[in-house]
Amino acid sequence: MNDIKHILNTAGQSDARAANELLSLVYEELRRLATAKMASEAPGHTLQPTALVHEAWLRLTGDDKRKWNDRTHFFAAAAEAMRRILVDKARSKRAERHGGGQQRVEMPEIASAVTENDDKVLAVNEALEKFAVLDPQKAELVKLRYFVGMTIEQAAEGLGLSERTAKRYWAFARAWLHEEIKAQQG
Repeated sequence: MNDIKHILNTAGQSDARAANELLSLVYEELRRLATAKMASEAPGHTLQPTALVHEAWLRLTGDDKRKWNDRTHFFAAAAEAMRRILVDKARSKRAERHGGGQQRVEMPEIASAVTENDDKVLAVNEALEKFAVLDPQKAELVKLRYFVGMTIEQAAEGLGLSERTAKRYWAFARAWLHEEIKAQQG
């Protein structure tokens, strides 16, 4: 356990060898989490799990001053990086769908190409930002479950919660977010 903490710290201090060692230790788990998350995306999604892991890795290791306290802290940072990547991608797609700076031309005979999934990611993200102000720990649980695809057991372990508490937090968070998203749309 001390070895991984040492590797996390040295990887965060621009030690390329430590960063490579860390990547070899966590890559498969990050890839599995990204694959689970991407399985819930719309068919034809252009972002692949491998690309999501690589982009998250670049964000995680791009800051020379970044330090991780432990494995949990590292995976929480990875969850946040993946969440931001997916939200940025959804925003980019939405901008493209809504003209992307182009002049709007009405074509009533052509069906809309709007995909519900991108809008859902953005709605969840907006509601989650509000929720994080009210209850950061439950919001962190949502990030791990929704944006990374961790199981309730994995998220509970990552946050240092009992499985029962994590289930209770998850039920509350889902209900709160559902009502917030409904209010946003209504």
